[in-house]
Amino acid sequence: MRRGMRTLMVLGVTGAVTAGVAVTAHSAPRHEERHQEIRNVIYLLGDGMGRTHVTAARERYYGATGKLNMERLPNYGAVATYAVEKDSDRPALVTDSASSATAWSSGVKTYNAAIGVDAYERRVATLMEQAHRAGFATGNVSTAEITDATPAAQFSHALLRGCQGPVYSDSSCLPKKADGSYENKPADPTLITPIAEQIARNGTADVILGGGLSRFEPDDQEALRAQGYQVLGSFGDPALPAQTAASQKVATKADLAGVRRGKVVGLFNRGNLTVEQAKATLPADAPQRQEPTLAEMTRKSLSLLDGRSKKGFLLQIEGAQIDKRSHANDAAQTLGEIKAFDDAVRAAVDFARKDGHTLVVVTADHECAGFNIIEKGSYTNAEAAAPPANADAGNSANNSTPSRPSSGAKDPARSSGTVNGAGANDPKNFGPATFRTPDDPADVRDGSPEASLWLSYLSGNHTGADVPIYAYGPGGGRFAASQNNVELYGKMYRSLFGTAPRGH
Repeated sequence: MRRGMRTLMVLGVTGAVTAGVAVTAHSAPRHEERHQEIRNVIYLLGDGMGRTHVTAARERYYGATGKLNMERLPNYGAVATYAVEKDSDRPALVTDSASSATAWSSGVKTYNAAIGVDAYERRVATLMEQAHRAGFATGNVSTAEITDATPAAQFSHALLRGCQGPVYSDSSCLPKKADGSYENKPADPTLITPIAEQIARNGTADVILGGGLSRFEPDDQEALRAQGYQVLGSFGDPALPAQTAASQKVATKADLAGVRRGKVVGLFNRGNLTVEQAKATLPADAPQRQEPTLAEMTRKSLSLLDGRSKKGFLLQIEGAQIDKRSHANDAAQTLGEIKAFDDAVRAAVDFARKDGHTLVVVTADHECAGFNIIEKGSYTNAEAAAPPANADAGNSANNSTPSRPSSGAKDPARSSGTVNGAGANDPKNFGPATFRTPDDPADVRDGSPEASLWLSYLSGNHTGADVPIYAYGPGGGRFAASQNNVELYGKMYRSLFGTAPRGH
């Protein structure tokens, strides 16, 4: 192992960091990047966070001339995210979180819904498994269920991402054939073992923080304790055939604050963690208010992992709700989750700056929903009474006349005008979500036509757009490129181990 490159930190967007010097996609490594030793890797992933998500959050919270914490990192690039069709290398241009997470965790393209296997259902090693076997400390943190695609791809293997647990079912764990029947069970039983069961027994991550308590059972808790983990809360009553909210006890941020050292598992919700904007409206004694923020989980993970191994650590941190609220076309909650994620980025960069041997990388797995910043006073084609006329006569490049002019009329059945996040709950509402920014006059309010930030969505699903990537610390310059998501695995591996992975 080359001792000179052992720490990499990868982060997602949010917060406010001391300004750095911009680096182009083809910049040479800076002086300090060439000579500092890497000991730790922290990978922060803003699920569903495209370039426009970043821009909109910056303008919402810091104004047009401000910056998020991630945007202050000195190295910037882009990542292509496509998947492949099953049993082939034919591109599937829009990925899901499972395929994308497998790409950066294991360096292979795979089919959508696959976790830790290639396109031909062959198991592939993950970076976290390799780091754990080599003696690095490891951590996996998410605001989603810890069995969900992004965290799962670092420490489990499944033919289908839905095979989370607590029990096995063919519909969740076995792919279907073209005729609708299920595939035969694979020779490797791990690939159809519920992800929760794998996590509780493989010991791959030393620190596990997130949601998803309902995926686990009392025997999982016993398996974890037998490996030396502190299990916060309770996975349930072994005398019951199935666990419920009454039999299980979620962990709390007070439980987490009491942990000082060692291996720990904390699951703070039976499902995904509560959206920050919704949590803020609840009474102080509401159970959801006892969930830690992503920044709090980040700081605690760093304190537990730092110094645990002489070699260093690998830590993955996911801000999952950016994607989930983009699917719902809820701009207000989407923006709030980007801000919460960016706060976690700041926590990680603060650690890296003090440590001096940590590489930080911030990126996303894919873009979600075609998030757009539209001109104030305009609206989307989906709101129009009729599709825009396809008036393509002549070469529009030679004049300023739009080639697809709007009909100029909104459909009242599909648009109620400007709204804020709450309007996303109305399926008939296609109105742009509008938000004030720090640049607006003091009397401007969210949801008003006067607000300067007008946002819309193209769809309720993922898109194939490239996503941004930011990096800080020694070795960060190699991420300042236009790259494919499978390349992230090789770059992180090289940073940890000092050599390229076999076969890459």
